[in-house]
Amino acid sequence: MSSTERPRPIVIVGGGFSGLAVATRLLRALPARHSVLLCERAHAFGRGLAYSTANPDHLLNLRASHMSAEPDHAADFAEWLARSDFDADERAGIRVTEAGTFAARGLFGRYLSERLARLAEERQDRLTLVREAIIDLEPAPGGFVAHRAGGGRIPIAGAVLAMGNLAGPVAARSRHQRDPWNPDGLASLDSGRDVLIVGTGLTMMDSVATLRRQGFVGRIVAVSRRGLVPKPHAAVPIWPRPDLDSETRASVRKLLAWGRAEIASAREAGADWRSVVDALRPITDDLWAGLPRPEQARFLRHLRPYWDVHRHRTAPPAAQAIAEEVARGSLVVLAGRIRSVEDGADGARVEIQPRGHRETLRIDAQAILDATGFSRLAETQDPLVRNLMARGLVRPGPFGLGLDATPEGRTIAPGGDAPLWAVGPLLRGVLWECIAVPDIRDASVGLAESIASHLAQA
Repeated sequence: MSSTERPRPIVIVGGGFSGLAVATRLLRALPARHSVLLCERAHAFGRGLAYSTANPDHLLNLRASHMSAEPDHAADFAEWLARSDFDADERAGIRVTEAGTFAARGLFGRYLSERLARLAEERQDRLTLVREAIIDLEPAPGGFVAHRAGGGRIPIAGAVLAMGNLAGPVAARSRHQRDPWNPDGLASLDSGRDVLIVGTGLTMMDSVATLRRQGFVGRIVAVSRRGLVPKPHAAVPIWPRPDLDSETRASVRKLLAWGRAEIASAREAGADWRSVVDALRPITDDLWAGLPRPEQARFLRHLRPYWDVHRHRTAPPAAQAIAEEVARGSLVVLAGRIRSVEDGADGARVEIQPRGHRETLRIDAQAILDATGFSRLAETQDPLVRNLMARGLVRPGPFGLGLDATPEGRTIAPGGDAPLWAVGPLLRGVLWECIAVPDIRDASVGLAESIASHLAQA
């Protein structure tokens, strides 16, 4: 490469929050001659799927004070909310509670879009937005050739996978399946007939809000293996970070016993379980990485669903809306397994075996919404990930939950080292706290430095 020739760019695959966070830090960490391509196939840049919704009842599950996109300015989003000029519909998406201020996800998407627009203007010579999918990365000397869905090819120095949660196979396959993220497809439902939601987590809560916003007033049935619904945030005092001995750190049973005892102590001091769970946040990744593999498997098998609903809490207004639905009987939450789905002309007959019971019950559903969340890596139909696995450039990580990688995000694969990194939910399994905005935001700093170091040595 001549002294006047610009180095090949780094490609970031995914233009949602993860991609924006990495692009921002990369442009700061790389020398001025290096450029970045930010590629997004389907959604508005900066918003991704999660923050494209316009429903003001789709609330962030973290307080606004925790949602800054800027690692060096923790109050950035909260200050943006306070100074921005919103219309009445947008203002309805800001909920002030005793537990803090919670904003609609669409507002956060607007915040991200504005940040990206500023970044693109300030770095227009170094940041290019590409409205197209990257479907393959072909190894080449000094990097890859990126294959675009439309047939074009781009020589690049490396790539960052920032696609967020990968969709997996449909949990209850039916021709009456509806997309929970497409409100237009839910506008013509008959309020006299049931709708079935598979999954009872945060996506279920959003799906209920979407159905109600679209005018459906009928009964909704939500089912998952344990029937657990996310707990609400509350105003709680800070609890000291624990100092756990090596024996406790190596055993799920001992960690659980410690947690129960610590929660009892917190109650006596006027706190509750939330304080204890939040105190674990800074050391959760270390705890996960330090568990022997059989203990990690035991956690996934027995405790993960309970941890998720206590760790990944929801905004109090969203929790209250779900509680009121359950009290009215307009939302029925079941713990059980789906045994069969039989399609009819105008709906599906679904047989569910409730947890702890031998007999099954039948739901005649006019529509089924899949709210089960992310899948195991091997189950994804994402063409880029499948092509990378076929090339030996990536492989499933621990328990198949995400990619195998270093904690810093450099992928590990049987094909050897490649200038390929990942961020966010794709690292689930290697890291445990890698899916929320603060996790991704903070991880982007070290990831950018790692990429800059690699390019300097190349």
